[in-house]
Amino acid sequence: MGYGGGEAACGCHEGPTGQMPSVKKQTARAGKTTPIKRRDRDRTRQEILDIAFAEFAENGLSGGNTDAIAARANITKRLIFYYFNSKEELFTAVLEMAYAKMRAAEEDLHLEALEPEAAIRRLVEFTFDFHHANPEFVRLVSIENIHRGRHIGASQRLKEMTQPSISQIAKLLARGVASGAIRPGVDPIELHMTLNALSFFSVANRHTFEAQFAWDMSSPKAKAQRRSEIADLLWRYLRKV
Repeated sequence: MGYGGGEAACGCHEGPTGQMPSVKKQTARAGKTTPIKRRDRDRTRQEILDIAFAEFAENGLSGGNTDAIAARANITKRLIFYYFNSKEELFTAVLEMAYAKMRAAEEDLHLEALEPEAAIRRLVEFTFDFHHANPEFVRLVSIENIHRGRHIGASQRLKEMTQPSISQIAKLLARGVASGAIRPGVDPIELHMTLNALSFFSVANRHTFEAQFAWDMSSPKAKAQRRSEIADLLWRYLRKV
């Protein structure tokens, strides 16, 4: 159960600027005051989010333990609820942070500088590599699906994050159609979904697939081959014959 986000909840008080004030300690010998380092609010909040990300990705929302998060952050549990009113709010903030990381990286692709085929292959490579480099992100998304996407659905910030990604794909498709390289009529959301489904599977389903088919999905060679096959598959789907 969460606590209300206020001074009583964390056992601390804020100064007029909204920052936690310095506490001064009297020295026994000289009667002087020595300032105790003030906790940086943004740094503390980010540390909570980073630790909560690992905790929720490993144990889910229901199994995630705020006591464990507090212990790892070396803070009180009440301080967690000073920054985040509830465990659910903390989980939503973790999702926002995780998706923001991916969206920020997508902005650096500069697909507009590439020819349509090269741009599609670059997008595939990025998406595939991101999922493999961030298996905790894949687990977190799977956990949110268990909860029927209710946290993402309630977050306006997460909804807004989607638009630049889809807009980037839409512009790439339009440019490809105009040049005669890509066939018309491809929906950018459908393409985004297909690309992520193909990339997501090899991380989310790796263990069960390997166990059933004795198929290597985790070696550098296997990942490079799978990435190349996805790029070939999508380009053959998109190109104008």
